[in-house]
Amino acid sequence: MSGAGRTGDGRGRLGNVLSGLVVAVGCVLFLGGFVWAALVYRPYTVPTGSMSPTVETGSKVLAQRITGDEVRRGDVVVFTDKAWSGSPMVKRVIGIGGDTVVCCDAKGRLTVNDEPIAEPYLRTPAGASGVSGGTSGSSGSGSSGDSGSSGTGASSGASGQAPASTEFSAEVPEGELFLLGDDRAISLDSRVHLTEEGQGSVPRSAVEARVDAVAWPSGHMLDPPEGFAGLPGGISSQGPLPLQLGAAVAGVVLILAGCAYGPIAARTRRGKSAKAVAGAR
Repeated sequence: MSGAGRTGDGRGRLGNVLSGLVVAVGCVLFLGGFVWAALVYRPYTVPTGSMSPTVETGSKVLAQRITGDEVRRGDVVVFTDKAWSGSPMVKRVIGIGGDTVVCCDAKGRLTVNDEPIAEPYLRTPAGASGVSGGTSGSSGSGSSGDSGSSGTGASSGASGQAPASTEFSAEVPEGELFLLGDDRAISLDSRVHLTEEGQGSVPRSAVEARVDAVAWPSGHMLDPPEGFAGLPGGISSQGPLPLQLGAAVAGVVLILAGCAYGPIAARTRRGKSAKAVAGAR
């Protein structure tokens, strides 16, 4: 009898140790995931609709801290440039240094180095928000942005809306980026600055972060810009956000599982004791 009791006690102690380890690992994963995300990502608020429908007005986005050298075509970036009001703004990178960006080909498509670009993320006329609006400003603690219209003039392409609202051609200087909004009817972007030095481009050094996800209200990762994948340099790989979220979720599961062991084990022991007493009678 005493041997059986010692075995039971040993199993109980082992279970408690293992459940404690599970909780500890869960805490490490949970806290580690959040700390990792806090170091890599920064939240921004986008107050206007020039990046709609990719990023709607008032959306909260998570942007990965990167340097300008890491930017590739198709990235949605947060940047600050004095020529663009000096406030943080969100736009899509269309061209990089050495590129020739033209609107439009016979089908109304934007071309980069004579290659037509598929842009499924553009707003179509049925969902267009009109011809007045603004640049997508952004802020880590507030919001900012201009308002205006980029004009009209290009014919509609296969997607229902021309990639740009006016025809243009721009040579992107080395070390700079050509940026457009996804709602081309209202976005104030590189097209507005075409007559300036650099034809509307901004230096890579102006980039602060790359938007990987919309945290609120929709809660989703941005789709990869596959239309640029065939150009030299390809497109950016997905950021670590899914892995960070996975670590945090796994941590929560382990913490709950470890904490649940004690009550479940106690209830199991009480059930066995009750059966033993009933059998003795």
